[in-house]
Amino acid sequence: MSGKHVVATVEAPAAIGPYSQAIRAGGFVFLSGQIPLDPATGALVTGDIEAQTRQVMKNLGAVLGAAGTSFDKVVRATIYLVDLADFAKVNEIYGSHFPTDPPARATVQVSALPRGSRVEIDLVALA
Repeated sequence: MSGKHVVATVEAPAAIGPYSQAIRAGGFVFLSGQIPLDPATGALVTGDIEAQTRQVMKNLGAVLGAAGTSFDKVVRATIYLVDLADFAKVNEIYGSHFPTDPPARATVQVSALPRGSRVEIDLVALA
């Protein structure tokens, strides 16, 4: 496959800005950051950091599926947290998606995320 291909699915939230849910290019899929939005309503899910992280991973899984790949093909991740005190809880839920050979990763604390989210995650996967 040459060039780039936009990946989109209604199973994940529509982009809230000028970006694609993902781009497939050069044997990789580059997923934009997902926050815990319900794709059906576009609203931030209610609940604690665990509920937010579960929704983020669900959204990422939907985009991976639409791109024809899966969590086992993820090679890089970045996790953005408003509060690093949430690290252990996020790590537990995130880690359950990578039982073997987890991807390379960075986790950073940020001052704020869109729509008041407490967590955002982006991924790079093999196509």
